[in-house]
Amino acid sequence: MPVNRLHGLISRSITLFHLGIHIDVRQQGEYETVHRDLNFAFGSWEFKPLDLENPFPNNEGSVHLWQGDEDLMVAAKLQPCIAQKLPWIHYHELQGAGHGFPYVDGMADTIIKSLLLQGK
Repeated sequence: MPVNRLHGLISRSITLFHLGIHIDVRQQGEYETVHRDLNFAFGSWEFKPLDLENPFPNNEGSVHLWQGDEDLMVAAKLQPCIAQKLPWIHYHELQGAGHGFPYVDGMADTIIKSLLLQGK
């Protein structure tokens, strides 16, 4: 099954199992959850992303941003622009992937392996 089709399945049934708690992420209802997400995404923030300072001034680290190009929750157009202007951010775009790509079997291993092998 393609990753973007998995997004639909996952977003309907994501649950939190850490600490033995089973909570539906949309327990407040579809409208309330989506409304809060939209307020966060499109509301006023206390800062501008391009004004962020490099937290690694001696290049001892970097930030890696992973996103699917078919993400229906977060537009994939903004992040590459930010990464171009902030060289300490490394952008990784996954073709055919949606917002739920981290939940695909093996994806965490793929990301960790990529981070450990970078520059080799």
